[in-house]
Amino acid sequence: MGGNQSSVTEFLLLGFPLSPRTQMLLFGLFSLFYAFTLLGNGVILGLIWLDSRLGTPMYFFLSHLAIVDMSYACNTVPQMLVNLLTPAKSISFVGCMMQTFLFLTFAHTECFLLVAMSYDRYVAICHPLRYSVLVSWRVCSILAVTSWTLGALLALVHIVLLLPLPFCGPQEVNHFFCEILAVLKLACADTHVNEMMVLAGAVFVLVGPLSSIMISYIQILRAILKIQSGEGRRKAFSTCSSHLCVVGLFYGTAIIMYVGPSHGDPTEQKKYLLLFHSLFNPMLNPVIYSLRNRDVKAALKRVLEKERTS
Repeated sequence: MGGNQSSVTEFLLLGFPLSPRTQMLLFGLFSLFYAFTLLGNGVILGLIWLDSRLGTPMYFFLSHLAIVDMSYACNTVPQMLVNLLTPAKSISFVGCMMQTFLFLTFAHTECFLLVAMSYDRYVAICHPLRYSVLVSWRVCSILAVTSWTLGALLALVHIVLLLPLPFCGPQEVNHFFCEILAVLKLACADTHVNEMMVLAGAVFVLVGPLSSIMISYIQILRAILKIQSGEGRRKAFSTCSSHLCVVGLFYGTAIIMYVGPSHGDPTEQKKYLLLFHSLFNPMLNPVIYSLRNRDVKAALKRVLEKERTS
């Protein structure tokens, strides 16, 4: 790491090639989205903390998802906002490596958390009588800790392979943050092993988990269709549809970026996709869960009424 820094001490983030006026407009727009992301996920966390009726495994995992989404935004958006205002657009070598590590950690963790949430819904609908045993608080804690640990370890593998590479110029990262494939293009050495590891990691954390989620939801759909009560069927569809929307948004953009035919070429199109993935997804997730989930809306109503009466 010290050898790398003797050649390159900082990188320049090219961001988006736009006029100053457009950059100022985007600064205001992205600042608003960033505030909504923190506010929306903060509200979800607050409701789960304040309302005892949301003290279930489903909302336990949702609280972790909200933390990941807030962390996602805090890792990339502030730097992007600064770069929209200043012409320098520089980031230190250490800061760049840290940003890459944190982004990968949060991305991997969200993949595993979405799998844990699908397991929770599968057991709740397909095996309701065994729910308290199969999704006990001990099991939930293990799944959450495993998700965070695996996410960090997988990210660490990429960073360990990235740090020994010599970076002797150019210093321009063709992205709005230190995305790993964009950084690899600046290395003055063969990065074939790194790129293969990125692809293998993407398959492991995207294709594998998505396949297990789809299998779970095939079983869930079969179970829902057997429910005689119309109200029970609607409630089951409501909770599952929220999760499926989040899964579709997250995995859809991630697979296009990292498992698509040109995964090693961070083109302008994929740059905008990653912007959606890291800025809009965290903002939309609390909206999806609040609009599609009766329990969340009821909890928000109870908290607001309690504030008025106090």
